[in-house]
Amino acid sequence: MDLLINVGLPLSLAIIMLSLGLGLEVADFRRVFTRRHAFAIGALSQVVLLPIAAFLIVNLFSLAPEIAVGVMLLSFCPGGVTTNILSKLAKGDVALSVSLTAVISLLSIVTVPFLAAWSINYFMGSEAPDVSIAGLAIALFLITTLPVAIGVSLRHFARGFAERLDGPLSKAAVVLFVLIVIAALAGNWQFFVDNFASMGAALVTMIIALLLIGLGLARAAGLSPEEARAISIETGIQNSTLGITLAALITGTTTGFSPLAVPAAVYGITMYIVVAPFILWFRSR
Repeated sequence: MDLLINVGLPLSLAIIMLSLGLGLEVADFRRVFTRRHAFAIGALSQVVLLPIAAFLIVNLFSLAPEIAVGVMLLSFCPGGVTTNILSKLAKGDVALSVSLTAVISLLSIVTVPFLAAWSINYFMGSEAPDVSIAGLAIALFLITTLPVAIGVSLRHFARGFAERLDGPLSKAAVVLFVLIVIAALAGNWQFFVDNFASMGAALVTMIIALLLIGLGLARAAGLSPEEARAISIETGIQNSTLGITLAALITGTTTGFSPLAVPAAVYGITMYIVVAPFILWFRSR
């Protein structure tokens, strides 16, 4: 178990972020300036409205402190490669989705450590573990920002190699992610069983609410249906592997997976079930 947490967990996230970088072009970052309006709406929805909605839902369902922190950690996470794939399936604006994923993922190194420290102190009070904001930022840089930068560089300077590497890396990341989700649930099985009803209801409510918030805000801002679908998915679907990793970084890895990781593990399965009807709805419009 310790090997899986200490090696497999950060390795899985690093591989996922490297795979994300391998699929990015320099133009994906420049697009932020050429499509400022659409990007600003997407960023507002994901960086500001998402945590606010999560905070309201956590309090609405009166979740246990560990579950509340886990849900909040998840809400601070950016989208991942999955959101780009789902945007394509939903006939959304994939270019906008990719740009949001790329920039928000890099921005998370600044936003996540401060928000994580706040949420832990707010919900856990005197039982909150000590959180080193600087240490968390450095760890996030090494396992998220650096792999993305390496991936973008490889695609720019060695495109053929990057394209050959992308497939095997993506498959390896999926296998590692499944193992981590199973281990996180198995290591906290009784905690999962005791809190499944309230946690499951809260997560499903959060995903649906965020998908609708992203869609509604984009349409109210006058964006195209394709842009609105992309923003909806970017707002509603988060990188659950990062959520699990954050829980491990915050609580340490000497006693197995932390209960803080359980919401992200459950979310990693639930999000596909909840988003499927939305994708079918988007495709039919």
